[in-house]
Amino acid sequence: MIPHLTPRRERWLLLTLAGIQFTHILDFMIMMPLGPQFTALFGISNAQFGLLVSAYTLSAGLFGLMAATYIDRFSRKQLLLTLYPLFGLATLACGLAPDYFWLMVARIAAGLFGGVLSALAQTIVADVIPFERRGRAMSVVMTSFSVSTVAGVPLGLFLAAHFNWHAPFFGIAFLVGLLAWGAWQTLPRLDAHLHHPERVNVWRGIGQVLADPNHLKAFGVSGLMMFASFTVIPYITIYLQSNAGMQTDEVPWVYLCGGLTTLLTARYFGRLTDRVGKVKVFQRLALAVAFPLMATTLSQGLPLWGLLLISTCLFAMMSGRMIPGMAMISSSVEPRLRGTFMTLNSAVQSASMGVAALVGGLIIGRDAQGHLTLYWVAGLLGVLASGLSAWLAGQLRLQGAAT
Repeated sequence: MIPHLTPRRERWLLLTLAGIQFTHILDFMIMMPLGPQFTALFGISNAQFGLLVSAYTLSAGLFGLMAATYIDRFSRKQLLLTLYPLFGLATLACGLAPDYFWLMVARIAAGLFGGVLSALAQTIVADVIPFERRGRAMSVVMTSFSVSTVAGVPLGLFLAAHFNWHAPFFGIAFLVGLLAWGAWQTLPRLDAHLHHPERVNVWRGIGQVLADPNHLKAFGVSGLMMFASFTVIPYITIYLQSNAGMQTDEVPWVYLCGGLTTLLTARYFGRLTDRVGKVKVFQRLALAVAFPLMATTLSQGLPLWGLLLISTCLFAMMSGRMIPGMAMISSSVEPRLRGTFMTLNSAVQSASMGVAALVGGLIIGRDAQGHLTLYWVAGLLGVLASGLSAWLAGQLRLQGAAT
């Protein structure tokens, strides 16, 4: 049964979830534009930086598998108010890290707690919002990606430039404290799944999730969707500065323009998802993203406006694709198994991001002048993965609708 919320309460719920998503997405995203600083400061290679990025996602994937055994045993609110403050402490530890090793340890800890937050937020949306309005509701929560790129990443880079690389993590930890208090004040009990008449044993539930071919297809779509992005995204800043000649003080414009555009287009993609169909919109965007994805890896020699145009299109397409994608994936499972399914899905996504970043780091090299080489190969791999996700999405069966 979907709990009834007044429009005002529903709005506060979605805004709170968007705020929580904002902080853990920013915590992950801020690592990528700081790549040139980390490689220079710690004297590490592209593959080692890729491992630093992957540490968060791989630990998130591992913990996500563990979380699947207990996520449906607790109130969503209770679980959120336990994991989120722990994530804040891990982020604070990132800011206090004195060297590469301890930063790696702190990133693993942040992934342990932060990786489950995304699945938990998406599960709450799927639990509370009716199917016919789920695309628009998911777009509200997904705007956290846009806001983090519009405001969060440029502000984080400003703090890093005027203080040091530790400062952005201190700022995120402070925001986590404020939002944790806000979540305690505003979230309803969110425990209807505990009283579901068809509730099953945890291990039996995991078995039922994994035994359904439709669920496995959904996991495949989810993993390919994330893999397509993260063969390229972690290395964008390094490429733009080393190959395309972008200056350090110009980098925030990439995230500001891209984030502002996705903020404006997210609601449009949400309405389009509900009107045209989740699968159809996802397939179109998954194919369309191939153009800016490859253009990003071949943009050397373009003026600043050209670089910003390509990166903005990439951000908008990537973010837009996630809206029908997550609405579609969360609708491919029965409500009684949704918490377990979404947690396993989050683990799949995190593992895919980590593997993609590692693969990208192993493919990409550097020449004698310090320029990245074979970046286009990583882009081509992402294009193939996105095309496969579009094909597999057409095989999904959704709960509550035929599309």
